[in-house]
Amino acid sequence: MGTDVAVLEQGVVKQSNGHECCKTGPGYGTPLDAMSGPRETLIYVTAIYSGTGREKPDYLATVDVDPSSPTYSKVIHRLPVTSLGDELHHTGWNSCSSCHGDPSADRRYLILPSLVSGRIYVVDTKTNPKAPSLHKVVEPEEIISKTGLAYPHTSHCLASGDIMVSCLGDKEGNAAGNGFLLLDSEFNVKGRWEKPGHSPLFGYDFWYQPRHKTMISTSWGAPAAFTKGFNLQHVADGLYGRHLHVYTWPGGELRQTLDLGDTGMIPLETQIRFLHDPSKDTGFVGCALSSNMVRFFKTEDGSWSHEVAISVKPLKVQNWILPEMPGLITDFLISLDDRFLYFVNWLHGDIRQYNITDPKNPVLAGQVWVGGLLQKGSPVVAVAEDGTTWQSDVPEIKGNKLRGGPQMIQLSLDGKRLYATNSLFSAWDKQFYPDLMVKGSHIIQIDVDTENGGLKINPNLFVDFGAEPDGPALAHEMRYPGGDCTSDIWI
Repeated sequence: MGTDVAVLEQGVVKQSNGHECCKTGPGYGTPLDAMSGPRETLIYVTAIYSGTGREKPDYLATVDVDPSSPTYSKVIHRLPVTSLGDELHHTGWNSCSSCHGDPSADRRYLILPSLVSGRIYVVDTKTNPKAPSLHKVVEPEEIISKTGLAYPHTSHCLASGDIMVSCLGDKEGNAAGNGFLLLDSEFNVKGRWEKPGHSPLFGYDFWYQPRHKTMISTSWGAPAAFTKGFNLQHVADGLYGRHLHVYTWPGGELRQTLDLGDTGMIPLETQIRFLHDPSKDTGFVGCALSSNMVRFFKTEDGSWSHEVAISVKPLKVQNWILPEMPGLITDFLISLDDRFLYFVNWLHGDIRQYNITDPKNPVLAGQVWVGGLLQKGSPVVAVAEDGTTWQSDVPEIKGNKLRGGPQMIQLSLDGKRLYATNSLFSAWDKQFYPDLMVKGSHIIQIDVDTENGGLKINPNLFVDFGAEPDGPALAHEMRYPGGDCTSDIWI
């Protein structure tokens, strides 16, 4: 399938014969419908120079993942942003499957919040999907003057046509100033989403489930702390969060705060996910430092509760900064049929697949080692209970040694291909994987057994951001032009 075919635009699948079908809004009517969508042929990924010492703007890279294409596994276009020091991070759409019932809605613009500068870029991906162009820039001064918000992170489209962006602090980097920014359909600043006095303790990610009239947000930490790298003392000083914040949807009233305790330290970089089925009242959140996957759920009295569903034990290690190393779960996602949950251990270096057909009792179905601090050749070794030491076997891909650890992941609509990048945030990359500053990031593909479970490295795809024209870059979040399991919400 060529990269100029099967791009979903405004709910219309363009066929090679030029005919159209299914004239609706963007995306798909149900998550299961999405699983029958076209195979991904392009990936948009944020590529970062901020914090690397290279005085170049960050950019949006377009990557060809069509195996039949002559430019397969290559960056085929780079859209630089207009300023230095932005730190592009996560992205979201102006419209997604939450607008599927509105034929006038159009998935055209990709929203790129800059985590450090506070600037928000709006990119047109529809005019030429292979070569996106800059449409608008929302300057941080306007956002701050109208809302007091800074450090924008996660963006989701709303069925109303507005775009909602979580912001992690005020302009000084204090967590107390965090909240949720609303942009209208023309990307003008409307104000804050939450009611006055209803801001969360800490900001980070969020997901809404309209049938249950609920939005839940997670916590990272104070920008003044995390932008300088990770300092364990900052956790003790209360500069990182461990709470879930339960809001009325769409009312914006904070109704409940769930303290995850020591099992939920720093639910960062692990985005909250409800199950995709909009009738379900359960989901998961990953907690990085404690390396737990926590399941949250609605109780009989209508309140929300939580329990640890999966726990990754820290490993005893030698030649590292601490005697024990957490897995550091930094991203996870759920397949569109709600059968499998996938997460990464950024420090340990493995990607895991769990069967969550019974969400209360996840079962490990697959595991693969794709980097990390424990791979053979590293000075760091793990110590088993009997005192013997071990390291993980990490194969090369197309002659390339895998760098860093698995960080952001994205799953194909049919659930059969899992893509992974390896950069978390430039200040943290520099601290834990300094080689990424010199050698850059990469994207790899994991082939998924969706019948019996199982993960296997694909030997044919290696997108090398160490070979970029302006020098090695850091690759973070990935998006498909037609939406994916981490961008689209069903109502």
